[in-house]
Amino acid sequence: MAMSEGVRRDAGARTWWALLGFGAAVAVAAVVGGLGTGGAATEYGNLPQPAWAPPSWLFGPVWTVLYATIAVAGWLVWRRAGFGPAVYAWLAQLVLNAVWTPLFFGAGQYGLAFAEIVVLWLAIGVTVALFRPVSRPAALLMLPYWAWVTFAAALNFSIWQLTM
Repeated sequence: MAMSEGVRRDAGARTWWALLGFGAAVAVAAVVGGLGTGGAATEYGNLPQPAWAPPSWLFGPVWTVLYATIAVAGWLVWRRAGFGPAVYAWLAQLVLNAVWTPLFFGAGQYGLAFAEIVVLWLAIGVTVALFRPVSRPAALLMLPYWAWVTFAAALNFSIWQLTM
């Protein structure tokens, strides 16, 4: 085996381990976001909601797909640019993502949760803008997430207004 083959294989293994790391980071954000919010589906069902609110069962499948695309997007950018502004923006939006659920469900702070989701929405936009020159596929993978957060912000705002 030539030296370059071994180096390539090691680099390839590191790349796949890094993908697992990005997946783990997203999983941690999901778990942290869910801590202390057991019964969120019941709470959601008991909230006053607009007619266009989705059923609570839809959130699990949607977030599973979105979290997978968020992880892959971050990994794609890391592969091309390493740790830099784009990945740090990715991390910032991930932290903001984790904060929203405890604010909304755990604390019942619908107005504060709305303000936070607006900041999250902006952070996703910055992330997409920073991803685009590095990896267009990564930027595109973030768009469904950004769209869902747009929808979630509208739903958050509506519920906040209905609870006032």
